[in-house]
Amino acid sequence: MLLAFASLLGCLLTSSHAKVYSRCELAKVLHDFGLEGYRGSTLADWVCLAYFTSGFNTAAVDHEADGSTNNGIFQINSRKWCKNLDPEVPNLCQMYCSDLLNPNLKNTVICAMKITQQPQGLASWEAWRRHCQGKDLSDWVDGCDL
Repeated sequence: MLLAFASLLGCLLTSSHAKVYSRCELAKVLHDFGLEGYRGSTLADWVCLAYFTSGFNTAAVDHEADGSTNNGIFQINSRKWCKNLDPEVPNLCQMYCSDLLNPNLKNTVICAMKITQQPQGLASWEAWRRHCQGKDLSDWVDGCDL
């Protein structure tokens, strides 16, 4: 009971600090974190991914049928990458899923970089494969003062 209350409280506190980035604001933040050119990706790849996974919303959480959650601006899944209530998950990013909901994006970027170190790279995200891969993405960063 206490764990459920603490989890609910954590969600409420996190959502009160939610941020929905604008396209160029997000591009600047991701640029400052060094994602331009990271493992062959462009900044436009990352901005496109964020739009199609969360609509640039840092507090986005999607609940899957298997009980896992997709968390934050890049919708990082708790089945493998972050720690939720299930102690059996691998937690490859070594952080709590709630850390991925922080508007400053530091933990989110660290975890996303780990995910893209996998052989699939950005193709680890279905949204990127469907909406961004192989497309002209220049509009995603066009007009942004980087």
